[in-house]
Amino acid sequence: MEIRLPDLALKRIFSFLDVFSLLQVSQVNKDWNRVAESNYLWRAHSLQRWDCNNVTDQHLGAHTWKQFFLHQRRKELRLSLAQPDNFVCKITENTAFEAGLAYLSGNSFTMDEQEKSIICSVSPKKELCAWDVQEGTMIWSSPVQKFQISNLVTLPQMHLVITEDKSKTIKVWNCQDRDSLATLPMPETCYCMEAHLTKDGPFLMVGDAAGDIYTFTLPELRNISKVTAFQCAIVLLRCSPDKKWVFACGTYSRTFPQVFLAEDLLRPSEGSAPLSTFLPHKLCTTACWNPKKKNRITLMSHNRRGRKTEIITFDLTTERTGGQTVVQAYEISSFQLPPRLEHPTWIGASDGYLIVFPSGPDLLLFSITGFLLQQFQDHQTAISNFWVDPLYVLTTSADSVHLYMWEEGGCPPYLRSCCHLDSTWRDHISHRFISCVKCDNASIVLKATNISESSILVMYSLNM
Repeated sequence: MEIRLPDLALKRIFSFLDVFSLLQVSQVNKDWNRVAESNYLWRAHSLQRWDCNNVTDQHLGAHTWKQFFLHQRRKELRLSLAQPDNFVCKITENTAFEAGLAYLSGNSFTMDEQEKSIICSVSPKKELCAWDVQEGTMIWSSPVQKFQISNLVTLPQMHLVITEDKSKTIKVWNCQDRDSLATLPMPETCYCMEAHLTKDGPFLMVGDAAGDIYTFTLPELRNISKVTAFQCAIVLLRCSPDKKWVFACGTYSRTFPQVFLAEDLLRPSEGSAPLSTFLPHKLCTTACWNPKKKNRITLMSHNRRGRKTEIITFDLTTERTGGQTVVQAYEISSFQLPPRLEHPTWIGASDGYLIVFPSGPDLLLFSITGFLLQQFQDHQTAISNFWVDPLYVLTTSADSVHLYMWEEGGCPPYLRSCCHLDSTWRDHISHRFISCVKCDNASIVLKATNISESSILVMYSLNM
């Protein structure tokens, strides 16, 4: 006798399945298919994978949440399936040496296939510029600024760019109007900036040369809070993927890094200090949050005198102790790199258990306990730049750009080698090194600089 579970019970059971398993159970029979196709289940998977809280049933129109999920996944996978011939390369001359690059376009959640990639850069004339990557054309530029722009970040969800110039002035731009939306002179140079959108609204967080963390609203630049984290310059500032934690690191050898509860910086209480805790490793050179385990952070410390590189992973939590809430950091793993390896400058993470970094010409993937899982040898010369997000890993060297993609499910192969692009742009001007590289679902953009500090912008757009 066949037993039929109520739809509500099936939906509850199916909510524990991953995407692949959900697709499998939908093929069992008509009843299971009906439940497995429900918007409730596919919306939950979409929210778990992407920050798409603003997407509603009205935005989807006639499409279901399953169609939305599969469409977004197809867009993500497109770049990983591309071959060198599928890219169109555009080159622009004369971009500024100092300021970096940032995408103004986000990976927007639409059913449109023809999305544009927009990248922001700075010209030597002291202009902020926006470029259409697919066309290779400048679509907007600011007036010439009095001082050179030294730092920029973007908030793609609101089409905003935030810059800081040599006069220590922060400005907010929408890359449509001629003038900035807001301007704020700062008392000290801001070495690091982070812009994010949260349930409390958009905010900008900066760490300055005096050791202070400022939090401002966007686009108004209204001051929310100021916290003195160190008695030295803040050189690293990283918000966790869920915007719950803020990691700050002072001048490398002098201080312990510190993690703050972001809520206390965004909604400060008068007369009480924000909740925070120190991470007991002084020689921190870089750190990264784990995008799929949002309370986990991995640090790299480097003792140059002893030539030891250690990688340490912590889990963060809040606990009630003696009637008070405190932040606790638990070291869950650490290991030292073998002395034969070249000391890395950058690290990246994926599912909370994997760490990736370049060493010489090789890309290495370790477990957080120190076990070497994969070694990629796709470059002939040392990797000079490295970029990681929850989907892709990009490496560059003097001879090429290489794209990798994280695999789903935490099973081997953890990282897949995808596409290799030779540096044909080097024929334009020799003796260049890549100073910045980024990608979205439809393009790869890099800045190449030579010894005379002149730069070119190289934009690879996908044509498939």
